[in-house]
Amino acid sequence: MNATSATSPVPPEPSEVVAALWRDAGMPAEALGHLSLTGAEPVLPSSFAVGTAAQASLSASALAAAALWAQRTGRWQQVGVDMRHAITEFRSERYLRVDGGAAPELWDKIAGTYQCGDGRWVRLHTNFPHHRDGVLHLLGCANDKAAVQAALGKWEAEAFETAASDAGMVVAAMRSFDEWDRHPQAAALRGLPPVTIERIGEAPPQPLPEPASPEARPLSDVRVLDFTRIIAGPVAGRTLAAHGADVLLVTAAHLPSIAPLVIDTGRGKRSCQLDLRDPDDKRTLHKLLHGADVVVQGYRPGGLAELGVGPEAAARARPGIVYVSLSAYGHVGPWSGKRGFDSLVQTATGFNHAEAQAAGSGAPRPLPAQVLDHAAGYLLAFGAMAALHRRAVEGGSWHVRVSLAQVAQWLRGLGRVADGLHAPEQKIDDVADLLEVLPSGFGMLTVVRHAAQLSETPARWTLPSEPLGTHAAEWRPRG
Repeated sequence: MNATSATSPVPPEPSEVVAALWRDAGMPAEALGHLSLTGAEPVLPSSFAVGTAAQASLSASALAAAALWAQRTGRWQQVGVDMRHAITEFRSERYLRVDGGAAPELWDKIAGTYQCGDGRWVRLHTNFPHHRDGVLHLLGCANDKAAVQAALGKWEAEAFETAASDAGMVVAAMRSFDEWDRHPQAAALRGLPPVTIERIGEAPPQPLPEPASPEARPLSDVRVLDFTRIIAGPVAGRTLAAHGADVLLVTAAHLPSIAPLVIDTGRGKRSCQLDLRDPDDKRTLHKLLHGADVVVQGYRPGGLAELGVGPEAAARARPGIVYVSLSAYGHVGPWSGKRGFDSLVQTATGFNHAEAQAAGSGAPRPLPAQVLDHAAGYLLAFGAMAALHRRAVEGGSWHVRVSLAQVAQWLRGLGRVADGLHAPEQKIDDVADLLEVLPSGFGMLTVVRHAAQLSETPARWTLPSEPLGTHAAEWRPRG
């Protein structure tokens, strides 16, 4: 038995977890009778209920799509999600293959964990060049793991975390759960659900039209502006596209990206480039905004608001908008403006320490997937669809918020899995039955199929993943 399972709560049934998310979002209870869940923990080596988190968040998004379909057609359909398939999709970037070979490298060479001079650990996230260069400048060392380790030997972990954050870099000191619980940011988030849905403006009810063709799906004719990078936000857009939305990813040539994640999460989307510092491009964006139903954004807190595309401005420009915001540490508390990524939030909020303790290890141990990112992605999509469902009945403009730290709080609340660390690792050959091969602008891709099974409107991606900026900055005609 692992070190913590004897006293930790037993994970709830995944159906109970979905029901709690569903109730919190104000969605119709009758939908829960159309959901079928299969599989059980453990599905990957972890002392945490990562399979339950995967199945529940993905199921909530799929059931929301079915609820929109019922709202549009009067017909409910069956939704099924298997836990093994869901956790495999939570590692979709790991199983990506391009033309049968390895995908481009995901991690920078100095990213990872290091022990500081006070014996405590920090995690560096250096996948973007400006984050890497900023960390190296702060440390005054060469771009080499040994040099970074030597330099960090002169720092205390929390002092370096603070210095890096003040400089706009992304670093986390490893904390235990007890240490995190005493942190002011943890106190600010306590009691918040993983998804918050707030009405931020007035607009008449806007029900989605009846499907115009036999090929229609729950989100057909729904337009989504996607301002996201890395995993969580792009997974939300990929999920909305799987249910038929017209998802237009907006990037800019000067913004860094991570190649394998662009490839994996680009399925079903179109991709344009706009530099919002340019007046003409900004006008183009506002034209797009007037035609949008949903905005999904995952840039640093306040970043889009500074460019005039924050939630309140969007609601004024386009009454009835559903504005979906992703952050690292939440919208309240002293860290509400702090940048972060899944691996860093795992480290800061206690998961790497707790998983290491359960494994009898002194070094940080990450979860076996970017669970916070992927769960946040499906919860963002779920929140967007729940808000569209409520907009159809209640009217209004809506703001949906999800943070990685709130998702971490939610995951922790799911309890621990006895002997979970003894579950076998899943390699690509072990999940071959869950993969498919698709053409793309990058070559033939081997990817994980969507785990949700909808009986009437199967989830699918009708557009291939393409290089950033392939498409025009315009909407496709509706219908």
